[in-house]
Amino acid sequence: MRKFLFGFFVICFACVSAYADSDDNFLARDTSDPLYLPAIEEFLSESSIYYSDEVLRLGQQISYGINNRFTILGNLHYQFDFNGDANGFSSFDIGGKYRLTQATDNSAKMIADFIGGFKFGGSSHVRTPWYAKHQYYAGLRFGRQWTGLTLAGTVKSSWIFDHTRGMAYIDFIPEAYFRLVYNWRIGTGATFRKATNPKYDQEWLNLKLIREYGRTQYVGHFDYEFEGGIYQFGLRVNILF
Repeated sequence: MRKFLFGFFVICFACVSAYADSDDNFLARDTSDPLYLPAIEEFLSESSIYYSDEVLRLGQQISYGINNRFTILGNLHYQFDFNGDANGFSSFDIGGKYRLTQATDNSAKMIADFIGGFKFGGSSHVRTPWYAKHQYYAGLRFGRQWTGLTLAGTVKSSWIFDHTRGMAYIDFIPEAYFRLVYNWRIGTGATFRKATNPKYDQEWLNLKLIREYGRTQYVGHFDYEFEGGIYQFGLRVNILF
């Protein structure tokens, strides 16, 4: 496993060193970048489909840039259970991101965003602690962008208000994102979750492959959760208006 990871990163860095983009504004439209933020009056549509443990999940998120620092977003999910009857809407989300620090604001060229929002509603038949009746979250996203590479991390705390499954947890999410040749990108990251109910502690590893066509990106996902041995496959389409 260590040899595989070492070879993976060697290949990525070799491709990054050869990366060239004739468009100086390519960072502003790289919607899969971990530090991406829509510009003023831009809409970003993110349509997703995921399959895991005989459950198919569909998602749609819309983000809108109020100005060059503040973005609002809405998100909803629907799921089909092929081995049971847990079908229905699992959550509705409303949130936002505010850019605290631009790369041009400091000598280290660090970017930092405040993120926050809440989840509500959803069918009680499909509700899980992640899609409880009321869930609030807040956190900090930070990192740095280079021409061919972005390194980022997110620390996020969530509070779930539910009569039977009320709890809180904190996530730490490191990410590495490589802009390769010919509009290809590769991303990798992990999610380390510590919950007040140890039953919901998790460790996820994720990989994604992105192909960009102008202002549209096609993103293939693979995710693996170590505690439960859960595999998840998915596809997301990002369209920037």
